[in-house]
Amino acid sequence: MALSGVSKDRELRIHESLDELSTDLADYIAEISEAAVKERGVFAMALSGGSLIGLMGKLCQAPYNKTVDWAKWYIFWADERVVAKNHVDSNYKLAKDRFLSKVPIIPSHVHSINDSVSAEEAADEYEFVIRQLVKSRVISVSDISDCPKFDLILLGMGSDGHVASLFPNHSALEEKDEWVTYLTDSPKPPPERITFTLPVINSASNVAVVVTGESKAEAAHRAVDGVDPDFPSVPAGIVQPLKGNLAWFMDKPAASKLNGFQFSE
Repeated sequence: MALSGVSKDRELRIHESLDELSTDLADYIAEISEAAVKERGVFAMALSGGSLIGLMGKLCQAPYNKTVDWAKWYIFWADERVVAKNHVDSNYKLAKDRFLSKVPIIPSHVHSINDSVSAEEAADEYEFVIRQLVKSRVISVSDISDCPKFDLILLGMGSDGHVASLFPNHSALEEKDEWVTYLTDSPKPPPERITFTLPVINSASNVAVVVTGESKAEAAHRAVDGVDPDFPSVPAGIVQPLKGNLAWFMDKPAASKLNGFQFSE
């Protein structure tokens, strides 16, 4: 690891290579999974899309493929594009092809959206599913709000600083009452999406933001360093679990504009 530290209640885990980052991410997920299963008997994790899924690949290999208690895993999506499950833009398809099909997670424990209805209906149905699983205690509930408390929410970040499908200056950022909201006008295609709201993300026990590449460096700087108190933070900068842990996993190019960090060559 190039650097590890804590800044503003965020753990920064900055790596020399993507391979090193991927190994550390697998260790991190496996540790949280083990702790959740020991404490609650289940592990509820929400995923996003993008390069994050590929970086989870080490979990499909030894030792994790044998040591992780896969039967106790429940999988959700922090955001999803409202497209068919076999569509190239589907986060479900990406996760299935690159991760879920390679590990023995019970199929009924994988909770994808209904892709045959409108974005609004898909969001409502997904929230209903989550509410039922909160009632049955598959998902914990926050002790400071009525929000679900996922054991882990894994997020990527766009070069504009968006996380899940919460984009800069979009009204979805302001949603406080719903657990899952929808977009029909996403700034990035496809336009129709569902997404966890900020209160749900910030109610998780653990949130990890995984960021790689130089194109993300400016947004990472704005999110982690805050930059200017008079300048609105990017959405990733508003991710701050109220009673949970926040970890940023970055490679050196993504971390290259952070304040106060010197990297050894």
